Amino acid sequence: MKFFSWLPAAIAAAVLPACDGINLKELKPGVATVADVRQRMGPPSAEFRNDDGTLTYEYNRQPNGVDCFMLTFGLDQILQRSEQVLNESQFARISAGLSRDQVRRLLGKPGQVNVYRNSGEEVWDWRFAGGLPTEEWHFHVHFDQESGLVKRSSRRLEQRG
Repeated sequence: MKFFSWLPAAIAAAVLPACDGINLKELKPGVATVADVRQRMGPPSAEFRNDDGTLTYEYNRQPNGVDCFMLTFGLDQILQRSEQVLNESQFARISAGLSRDQVRRLLGKPGQVNVYRNSGEEVWDWRFAGGLPTEEWHFHVHFDQESGLVKRSSRRLEQRG
């Protein structure tokens, strides 16, 4: 019986990323609307109002997945762009002095948050795709607990199987 209790979660974890790929290919920038995206992808995990009036939806697959999609809509509610933000160019934008909100906006919600009282750090962790199926990569952002600002970033590779 215990086998069947975790089986649906395992199937969902395996199938959802594939569904994202199919759904995102069918949601064309310049054509798809907010309603189309919500119908295919469901409700976003977060919504961000941008300074120019546009709206960005976050579709985050953390902690078990390796993707976080940001879909941006124009004032006309038409999809302008879709991007997977857990990548090297976004990681390069993380620098000392950014706030938690700024990091969340760039990378989405982290898969894990750990507090290290001795070092005075709060460390956010995102899983991201590696080159091999046996690689599990993690990107970390280290925040100073007092100021709440980024101190540094790091990454870690875990070998699997």
